[in-house]
Amino acid sequence: MFDSINVIGSGRVGSALSARLAERGVALREDADLVLLCVPDAAIPRVAAAIEPGPWLAHVSGATPLRALDPHVRRFSVHPLQTFTRARGPEQLDGAYAAVTAEGDDGRERGWWLARTLGLEPFMLADEARPLYHAGAAVASNYLVTLHRVAAELFGAAGAPPAGLVPLMRRTIDNDFELTGPIERGDWETVDAHRRAIRSAAPDLEPLYDVLAEATAR
Repeated sequence: MFDSINVIGSGRVGSALSARLAERGVALREDADLVLLCVPDAAIPRVAAAIEPGPWLAHVSGATPLRALDPHVRRFSVHPLQTFTRARGPEQLDGAYAAVTAEGDDGRERGWWLARTLGLEPFMLADEARPLYHAGAAVASNYLVTLHRVAAELFGAAGAPPAGLVPLMRRTIDNDFELTGPIERGDWETVDAHRRAIRSAAPDLEPLYDVLAEATAR
């Protein structure tokens, strides 16, 4: 659908997308049919306003509404639902989902095409649903990092190797997040023992443990 794309931004996402598009035979050049913004969210309105209207314009942000692309009307967004690192290449896109947002059939078709070309599984997302969607993505990805660091801190205080947490976390995902452990068994004595131990070794983490235990119990 697009023979050429101008990718603006060469960060973790932009570099992975550029490499995948090159793999798929899409020409990467400045005078392209589509300008794809892979810049920080705060920079999207400024960069979009500096582009002469004409080609299609899209961004890859999960939280930024389409109005950030004003004054362009031929616009859409494709957000790869994935976390990226510079240590890996376009294979990071394989198997991930992508939220496509557009204001008409033409834009939806182009967004769907771009997602598929990148190796992503697209789904439609309403523009007004972005904050809630992005909050869910942040909980799943960003807060996983927080949970690992908190668990590693407790392991360190107990004299256990934090590296042992990674296989446990991976197996939980592989098991489709099947809940096990004391809360699933209704073993509240063990949960109270957790609280006492945390209160003694890392008291600042007790409120977080309580919130997570309550959410897990529900």
